[in-house]
Amino acid sequence: MANLLLAGYFGCGNLGDDAILLGFLNGIAGKGHEIQTLCGSPDRVMNAYGVRGIPRLDFNEVGRALDDTDALVFPGGSIFQDVTSMRSVAYYYKLVAMAKKRGKKVVMLGQGVGPLNGMIGRTLSAKAFNLADAVVVRDPGSSDTLRKIGYKGMPRLAADPAFLLPTPQVEEDLPRFGVAGMKTVGISVRPFGKDKGKAVIETFAELTRILFSNGWMPVLIEMDSAMDRSVISAIGKANGGKVPEIKNLQSPIDVQKRMTRMDAVIAMRLHAGILASTVGVAPFMVSYDPKVTALTNLLGLPSPPTVENLNAGRIFDLFKDFQSRQESVAKTMDARRQQLVEQARGNIDALDSVLGR
Repeated sequence: MANLLLAGYFGCGNLGDDAILLGFLNGIAGKGHEIQTLCGSPDRVMNAYGVRGIPRLDFNEVGRALDDTDALVFPGGSIFQDVTSMRSVAYYYKLVAMAKKRGKKVVMLGQGVGPLNGMIGRTLSAKAFNLADAVVVRDPGSSDTLRKIGYKGMPRLAADPAFLLPTPQVEEDLPRFGVAGMKTVGISVRPFGKDKGKAVIETFAELTRILFSNGWMPVLIEMDSAMDRSVISAIGKANGGKVPEIKNLQSPIDVQKRMTRMDAVIAMRLHAGILASTVGVAPFMVSYDPKVTALTNLLGLPSPPTVENLNAGRIFDLFKDFQSRQESVAKTMDARRQQLVEQARGNIDALDSVLGR
């Protein structure tokens, strides 16, 4: 048994990052570890996942937690990137430095590395990974990025820990969201671009209209309460408030349960796609980042269109073609997903190795 302190963007209202946390916790269940996690909301993490949380920005508390831990563990996510800002890289590098100064093990699991565009981001990321006792990445592109920024080791390749989430138990007779025989398509969007998401809003507002006129009931899914809500609200407003929305979900399990009642999912967000796959719904992905394209390759899905200069008509045409091949696509995805579940266990194996188990 070990005392583990987890680090990531947990308890901050992003259900994708919380899916990583919950998948990791499911993967280590029964091993007897004592777990604490750095997080945005200790109350939310305790209520939703039963884990004691440490305020992630209170470095006095963080220091005390590090003193009492055996290992600082990063369960996964795209936290070493400088697209949103330099603060993410600087923060996580500081945690690594604090842990190593105290003589603690540092374990990097399920990492999606990059993009890293600036020299400072690349330098601090390389330092953090070179200090780690074990490094596991979730896709080959992340391994390439580590090599390019100067990581001296050989990272292990495993799948995203979110694949360790079990399929939730749901009542078979639950009604679907569609009305009057319409099929339901969940839509996960996020802001993107220098226009603060204006193009995304316009494109997906039009897409919801096209879907509805072609017999689909679009349902907007909020994956990040801080980032997605304004985009979803604007899409709904552009359609007179007539597009159903799913907001304020407390756990990725809630997302899974909603998706079991959907016929299809169109997703920009990586973990919306992963969660859809865990309940047998093959997601049609729209890529805003290389990690989204990497996911489709891993799941054996068709390569996704990129969101830049993409119009609603083009998305619908590609989605319609995707749905026409749904049976074969879903069969391939299910087989690949089973492989990814086994690969995701490689994160737990790497942790066991560092801990001497």
